Amino acid sequence: MADPTLQTVPNGSSTIDPSSHAQSSASSFKSTSSQLAPTETPASSSQATQATTVAEETEEWQAPKTGALTTPITRPMKASKPKDPAALTPEQETKYATVLAAVSQWSSLPSTTLKGAASAPVQDHERMWLTRECLLRYLRATKWQTPAALKRLQSTLSWRREYGADTFTADYISPENETGKQLVLGYDNECRPCLYLSPAKQNTKMSDRQIHHLCYMLDRTIDMLPPGQESACLLISFKGSGNSHVPTVAQARSVLNILQNHSPERLGKALISDLPWYVTTFFKLISPFIDPVTRDKMRFNEPQRNYIPPVQLWKTHGGDLEFEYKHDDYWPFLTGECDKRRRENRARWEKGGKMIAQVIKDAGGEADLDAVSGENGEVKSDADLAAAGVAKLSV
Repeated sequence: MADPTLQTVPNGSSTIDPSSHAQSSASSFKSTSSQLAPTETPASSSQATQATTVAEETEEWQAPKTGALTTPITRPMKASKPKDPAALTPEQETKYATVLAAVSQWSSLPSTTLKGAASAPVQDHERMWLTRECLLRYLRATKWQTPAALKRLQSTLSWRREYGADTFTADYISPENETGKQLVLGYDNECRPCLYLSPAKQNTKMSDRQIHHLCYMLDRTIDMLPPGQESACLLISFKGSGNSHVPTVAQARSVLNILQNHSPERLGKALISDLPWYVTTFFKLISPFIDPVTRDKMRFNEPQRNYIPPVQLWKTHGGDLEFEYKHDDYWPFLTGECDKRRRENRARWEKGGKMIAQVIKDAGGEADLDAVSGENGEVKSDADLAAAGVAKLSV
C-alpha cells in the first residue's frame, strides 16, 4: 500500500478540460489532482466507453501538421478494427450465467487477500467493474471453470482494496512519469491502446510507487479502450538502459501478478525491442513465472509497423509519428481525458440501473438495460434472467 498521506485528493480540485491543453504548456500539474475518489472511479469496458462525437465518426485522426505531438491520441485510425469475439457455445453461456448469478448476490467482500480478512460492503465502482466482458475474461482465463473464475474475481476485488489500486491519484503518480517512462500513445491495428514502457528513462529510486505507477497506467490504458476492444498493446524498449534499469526478480513477479492474476486477458500483444544480453538473461530468469498464453503474445525485435499504423507509431519505435514528451502538456491531458470517460461511463451505468454485467450502448450514450418484464409486469435484470436460466438448465 502506498503512504495514504500521498494519496489524498485535495478538496475542491477541479477536472482539467483536456482540450485546453492540446499543445499548450500549462502550469505544473504536480500540485493539482483531478483523479476521482474510489467510489467515483468505475472501470471501463468495451461496451461502456465515451460516446463518440459525429466529428470523430467522420474524420480520420491526423498528426499535427507543424511541430511534434505532445498529448495522447484519443482514437484509433479508421482502418484499425478489433476482432469480433468468438460466439459462446451453449455450455459457455450456461457457465457465464452461473458466474453472473453468483456475483450478483455479493453484498460484501474481504478487504484484503489474507485468510479470514474482515469483509466490507461492495461499492458502486466495484459493481460496475463486474461487466459482462470482465466475467468472460475471468472465465476464459480459468478455462471456463466457474468456481475458479469466481474465486479469482473475488481475489482481484480484494487485492484492489488491499493494494489501494483505486486510490492512486494523478498527483501521487506524477513524479514517476516526469520523464515519460510510461506513455499511453496511439492504437494498434486491432484498436488496442498502446502503452510504451521505457526502462532507460527511470527517474526514481526503487520503491512500491514504481509498481503503483504501472498499475495506475494500466488502468488509464483501459480507460482509453475504444468500443469492441478489451486488451492493450505493450511496447517495451530497452534502448539505452543499463543494469541499474532492470527490475529485480521480486519486482518482476509483482508486475506479473498484476498482469496475469488481476488483469487476465488484458494483454493483447507485447512488442519488446532493443534487448541487451543482461535483459535476455533476465527474461530467462522470470520465464518460469510467465503463463504460456502470455508468452505466446510476446514478440521480440520485430518491426512494430507490422502491428501499429505508422502514423500513430512513435518514430523512436520505427513509426512516422513526431512525438515529444512534455509532462505539463501530457499528464493533465491524459488525466482529464480519462476522468471524462469515466464520468460518462458512470452516468450511463447509473442511467441503466446500476446493474452488474449491465450492457451499455456506446453510440449516443444511450443505456440499454437489457431487461424484460416478468409475469406481473416487474422488470427483471440480466442477473435475474441468468439465475432463472441456470435453474432451468440445471433441471
